[in-house]
Amino acid sequence: MDDPDIWRWVWLVATGVFAGGEMLVAGSFFLAPFAVGAAVATVLAFVSAPLLAQWAAFVVVSGLAFAGFRPLARRLDANAPDHRVGATRLAGHHAVVVRAIAGEGVGLVRVDREEWRAQSEDDEPIPVDTPVTVLEVRGTRLIVSPRSDPGAGYRPPGLPSRPQSLDPPAEPPTPT
Repeated sequence: MDDPDIWRWVWLVATGVFAGGEMLVAGSFFLAPFAVGAAVATVLAFVSAPLLAQWAAFVVVSGLAFAGFRPLARRLDANAPDHRVGATRLAGHHAVVVRAIAGEGVGLVRVDREEWRAQSEDDEPIPVDTPVTVLEVRGTRLIVSPRSDPGAGYRPPGLPSRPQSLDPPAEPPTPT
């Protein structure tokens, strides 16, 4: 593999593999720096630079590209939406107690359209119809705390801001 013509194609294929892998792999700019380094090595191979210079360029440029892409990757990761799934998505949601939570016991709360077993954060009893906030999920139980502003008009997340009437629309008046 000391033939310079072979290294041109090795670097070109490596560039394609790293660039393609970056597009296919979840994450932020892990393979892209190596694609940049391989691209520079490809250019050097096509201008007949020595193999040692190609490898040095690949290593140095990949390192510099990695250092350059890290701040961008961090910024993109910080702006990524939180994709909590399952029960973990409930933390921070508002709920209403539908079966009283008795001190250290377990009650029942309704979050959106689901009912969950719930326990008070500080083992204080919480009566029925009390608005609560879900603090965390422990196993199959929600740890809740009474809301500090229960009169602020509780509305479960995801519902429209204006209540809509469940009554059918009135018939329009007939012209006489």
